[in-house]
Amino acid sequence: MAGIGGAQAAQVSQALWKARAWRELEAARARTLGMLAGLPETELVRQHSPLMSPLVWDVAHVANYEEQWLLRALGGPALTDARFDTLYDAFRHPRRTRAQLSLLSPDQAFAYAARVRQAVQEHLHALPEDSPEPLLNNGYVFGMVAQHEQQHAETLAATLQLMTTWEYRPVATERPRPGAVPQHEVFLPGGPVRVGSAHPWAYDNERPEHTVDVGPFLLDAHPVTNGDYLVFVEAGAYEEPRWWHPKGWEFIQSERVRHPLFWLPQGQHVWLRRRFGSVEPLPKDEPVQHVSWYEADAYARWAGKRLPTEAEWEKAAAGSDGTPREYPWGDTPPTHHQANLGGSTWGPAPVGSYRGGRSVDGVWSLLGDVWEWTSSDFGGYAGFRAFPYREYSEVFFGAEHKVLRGGAWASAPVAARNSFRNWDYPIRRQIFAGFRCARDAT
Repeated sequence: MAGIGGAQAAQVSQALWKARAWRELEAARARTLGMLAGLPETELVRQHSPLMSPLVWDVAHVANYEEQWLLRALGGPALTDARFDTLYDAFRHPRRTRAQLSLLSPDQAFAYAARVRQAVQEHLHALPEDSPEPLLNNGYVFGMVAQHEQQHAETLAATLQLMTTWEYRPVATERPRPGAVPQHEVFLPGGPVRVGSAHPWAYDNERPEHTVDVGPFLLDAHPVTNGDYLVFVEAGAYEEPRWWHPKGWEFIQSERVRHPLFWLPQGQHVWLRRRFGSVEPLPKDEPVQHVSWYEADAYARWAGKRLPTEAEWEKAAAGSDGTPREYPWGDTPPTHHQANLGGSTWGPAPVGSYRGGRSVDGVWSLLGDVWEWTSSDFGGYAGFRAFPYREYSEVFFGAEHKVLRGGAWASAPVAARNSFRNWDYPIRRQIFAGFRCARDAT
C-alpha cells in the first residue's frame, strides 16, 4: 500500500478525531438522557442532598459548558448570553445553593442541551482540517467536553444514590460471578516509573509526562472488599482513636460515622445495604465503596499497612517490566471484558471478575469498580501548565484534597487511563470510592 504525504496524513488524523469526538459526545449524551428518563419533574428539580446539585442543574451546566467551549471558543454561534454563564458557573455557585437559583425547567434544560448539540454538530463539520488552534490539536477540546459530561453523569449517579424521595431502580447489566479470589499481596520492585501522560485527551493535571523513582513495595492484589472491611467494623475500630488520623477521628465523632455510607446494620453480624432504590444483603465479595479517605487510612493502619502513593499506584498500573502502557493490559481502550466501567452495571463487580484487565504483575481491577484513595495530596507535576483554564485543576491544588486513581463502575472509558487523576476532600463518602493497601517491601 502506497504511503501518504504529510498533508494527507494530517487530514486523515483530523477526520479520525472528528469521528471519535462525535462518537464520544453522543455516547455521553445518550447516557445522561438514559439515566434521567422517567424521573418526574419534582425529582429533577429537588435538591436531594446539600452535597449535590439538583439534577436539572447538571443538565443545563453541561450544555452551557459545551456551548462555551465547542461553539464560542471555536468561532461558532453564541446561543445564550452571559447570564447563563453565571447561572451555571460551578465556582460562582456552591452545590448547596443551586436549588435557590432561577434555573431552567427540566423541559427547558433538555431543549437547551439539544439545541447546543445540534449547533455543535453543524460547526464540527465546518471546522478547517488544518486549524492551528491549540484547542483543536487532536480534537482536545472535544475530548475535554465529552469527558466533562461523562464526569457529570457519574455525579448524577451519586445524586441518584442519595435520593430517598423516589425509588430509582435502574436496569443493570448482569455483573460477573466468578470464583473466590483470595486477597494476597503482589511485589512491585523499585525503580523508575513513567508518571503522567502525553495522551491527546489527557487533562492538564496529567501533564507533563515524567519519570520518578519508587522503592520496592507490596500492593494488595485487589481492592479491600466489603467482607474485609466488615471485620474492621465489627472489631470495633470505629471506637479506637489509635487507628485514626486526628482529623479523621474528629470527623467520625462529629458525624457519628460507624460504618460505610449506605450500610444498614440489622443486628448481630447481619448487614444490608441500600443501592439506589433497593435494599439487599451486603455482598462480601465486592469492593467496599462509599468510604472516606479517613476510613481508608484507618483501615490500612489497623491492617498494619498504608495507602499507596499515586506514583506507586501508577507503577502497579503500568507494570514493572518497563513497557509504557496506557492501561494495565496495554494500549487498547477498555472493553467490558477488561474493566467494570461505563455505568451499566450500577455497582462494583465481585473481585476477580475481569481477568483480562489484570496488570502484567497480576494486580486486579486497577481500572473500574471503585475509585481508589491514595496517600498523595493533589498538586501539579513539575512543569505543570494550566490548559485551557485554571479552574479545572489548579485551583484545587493543596493538602486539603487527596488523589484518587483508577475510576469506578460509574466512570466512562473515555476518562479511564493509568494517568487519570481524580481528587476530593478526605471526608467525602457519597462518591464511589474504595481503596487497596500497600506496605514497604524493605
